[in-house]
Formats: sequence, C-alpha cells, structure tokens
Amino acid sequence: MCENFDGLYKETCSSVLKELEITLGSIDTAALEKLADEILKADQVFFIGVGRVLLSLQSVCKRFAHLGVKTHYVGEITEPCFTEKDLLIVGSGSGGSIFPLNIAVKARQAVPNCRIVHIGSNPNSKMKDICDFMVRVPVRTKNYLEDEIDSCQPMTTLFEQTLLLMGDILAKMIIEQKKLDMKKLWQYHANLE
Repeated sequence: MCENFDGLYKETCSSVLKELEITLGSIDTAALEKLADEILKADQVFFIGVGRVLLSLQSVCKRFAHLGVKTHYVGEITEPCFTEKDLLIVGSGSGGSIFPLNIAVKARQAVPNCRIVHIGSNPNSKMKDICDFMVRVPVRTKNYLEDEIDSCQPMTTLFEQTLLLMGDILAKMIIEQKKLDMKKLWQYHANLE
C-alpha cells in the first residue's frame, strides 16, 4: 500500500486518539450527568439516528440494555409504544437530518410531556426548539461551524466514534454509581449466540 505502512499506521492512530481525547474532554459534564439521570429515571429509552450515527447509537442502546435499562431504537421490529414515562435520545451532529428531526417532532406531538435529548454538534439547529436539552459534541459536521473541533478523519467519523465512547463511559459510570456487579450483568446479555 505504501512504503512506510507501519509508521503511517502509528501516526494515524495517534492523531485519532488525540482527537477523541480532545473531543471527550470538551463535552459539558453537567449535560452528561443530566443525561445519565434521565436514562436512569425513564421507564424506557428510545434512540434515533441515521447511518453510522444510528450504528453507534444501536451499540449504546445494547450496552444500556446490559445494565438492565429497557432500551429500543426507533424502527426496530419489536419497538413498543413511546409514552410520557420514556426518554428519546436523538443523535444528529447537524441537528437537521430529516428522519431524526421528524421523529423528534412526532414524539413531541404524540406525547407532549415526554423527555427528548439531542446529542449533536449544532446548538442552533431546529432540534433546540423540540428537545428538553442538548449534550453537545462540538465536532465537525457538514455545517462546518466556526467552533467545531476539526478532524483528520473523513466526514463525521469523529462524532460517531465519540457517541459510542461517550455511551460506554456513561455506562461504566452508572455501573460504579449503582455499585452493579459486573459478573451479574451477564444475565442481560444475549445467550442465543
């Protein structure tokens, strides 16, 4: 592929890890704590996103299910009814992706007292008028806002990676806060594999 693949690989790893460290460190911990509280008090937690954002959110959805949280992603074949006791987490870096935005609008119209949280980069998107609050991941999106953290990675890769890691970090913090036994969490893991 190239003359110095080993060196290029190590250099790229270093760049990606540095970006993730900067990004994770830039997230408002008060907003993250509020998100964790909302997750724990919700009857069910629903996730919505598209593309690679949805893939990252599906991983987060599964991880929280491993903690005993009732989780679903919008569109799954066994998706139950969304109620005012539930939480909708909308992942959209730009805050303008049509499907997540329309699902947030639909949730607000169908269940006015529900809780909706937007995880994204653009604090001035249409989501701001629909969601209860935002967890801002201030990384580059298709909007190229002035204060977004730039990335050497293609498109919105840094946002998708941060979503996944942020979900796993919150899960670890919930495990510690609730003093959950890691070995007992296997009771929630799939066993038909």
